[in-house]
Amino acid sequence: MDHRTKVVHAPARTPYARKLTSEHVEIVNGTAPHGTETVPRDMSLRWLLEHRPFNWFDVLHLHHVEFDDLPTLKSVLSECARFRRRVIFTAHDISPVFSSRIDYHRKLRTLVNAGVPFVCLTEASGAEIRRRFGDQVETVTIPHGYVVPPSAVPRHRPPGSEHARYFLFGSLRDNRDITTVLYNWRFGRHQHDTSLSVLLRAPGYINLRQERDRWTALLATAVAEPRLQVDVLSFPTDEEVAETASGCDALILPYRWGSHSGQLELAFDLGLVPVASAVGYLRDQYRCHTGVIDEPVWFDWSDGAEYAYGARFLTALDEAAERLRKLHRLAPSKEFSEHRIEEHAAIMATYLEVYTRPWT
Repeated sequence: MDHRTKVVHAPARTPYARKLTSEHVEIVNGTAPHGTETVPRDMSLRWLLEHRPFNWFDVLHLHHVEFDDLPTLKSVLSECARFRRRVIFTAHDISPVFSSRIDYHRKLRTLVNAGVPFVCLTEASGAEIRRRFGDQVETVTIPHGYVVPPSAVPRHRPPGSEHARYFLFGSLRDNRDITTVLYNWRFGRHQHDTSLSVLLRAPGYINLRQERDRWTALLATAVAEPRLQVDVLSFPTDEEVAETASGCDALILPYRWGSHSGQLELAFDLGLVPVASAVGYLRDQYRCHTGVIDEPVWFDWSDGAEYAYGARFLTALDEAAERLRKLHRLAPSKEFSEHRIEEHAAIMATYLEVYTRPWT
């Protein structure tokens, strides 16, 4: 008899969600529990209400609640309570990325009122959640953990270069300042011998409608600048991202705002130098690894002094290039790999406790 706790993630498209499995925990997404219909990897709450698979899982694990409207969220919480399905929420984002602050706050308040536990990735973000919502909210801190499993991390880096090779990937959404990166990298006096590799998901109508200015800037730079390599894939796999990143030296994280970053953890996994804006709780993420990995090169985009942001970014880029010229990049250390293995074991033990906590 299978005694594993069955968890459905909303959504399960990220490495973060897909790694939360063990001999005690089974992820339902991507499977057909009753041999008929497959639960989508990118399952939405609307899909859950339409298909009503409440006997297919024990736990609904929410990761991002910006993609479904508030009435849908309330209906799902009500149905989960009726069927006694546990719900938990990992608070990757303390502030919204896609929606308004008011809408996002209402959704978080709805989760609090429903007694949904909040998993926070850092102690500082957990403190902020408790400040906003008071003693009514239940929080537990579980660090982000790896993006590339330690067993899949290349032990030897590809042939090196005496020039800094930067990597940028993911979306071109509003909270990432791509144009500042392009202009400062391309024209920076101390950046002329560097290169930039960009890996993006294939754009569709909705992407181009929302991000056209960034795609236009990227296209103009690519036409004029041979040091820029742009690759577009239908949906970059974990392996494709890791392979491209492993051929570079530094990962640029130009967040205008945000809370936490899986990309920061990916840089740590692969031994890249993160060039990162010190927004949200990114510094707190690094502090989880103090002593086993070098600190990122930070630039401050958090104080509202927007006219200084370009200079701060270029200064950080120059610092990263100089660090790489002096030290070069080595493969991740065995010490860090062992740290990741121990960290993941602790992560899964804590998640299992949250998943199986008795009903009150």
